[in-house]
Amino acid sequence: MPNHIHALLAFSKTDKNINKIIGNGKRFLAYEIIKQLKLKNNNAILNQLQEAVEITDRKRGKLHEVFEDSFDIKECSTKKFVNQKLDYIHNNPCSGKWALADGSENYLHSSGKFYSIGKQGIFPVTHIQELMDIDLTQSTL
Repeated sequence: MPNHIHALLAFSKTDKNINKIIGNGKRFLAYEIIKQLKLKNNNAILNQLQEAVEITDRKRGKLHEVFEDSFDIKECSTKKFVNQKLDYIHNNPCSGKWALADGSENYLHSSGKFYSIGKQGIFPVTHIQELMDIDLTQSTL
């Protein structure tokens, strides 16, 4: 998506809280985004990201503001809710104001291709059912 990301994530066997995990992920992703922008000499976007840094953060040495501080988390614990979220994630880039592709399987950054026709896209996808602690084939709804 041009200005946000949707993801279904599964964490197991960790003592770290979700805020720490997401924060670290955003930090390392931001480093890579800045690296790629520098490699491509995309100074216009680099300047925008520099200008977005708050004065107090700038004084602490922060150079770029890539992500907003917040994120929205919804715990998915039933088959119905997981499927609802997957449908939303897959259809969001293809509908409404975005209209980035004519189907989720054609949106480059989507797992839609994997879920609809079983083919991996540019990012490896593991089926969510393999990652859930509950058996999604036995919905209690």
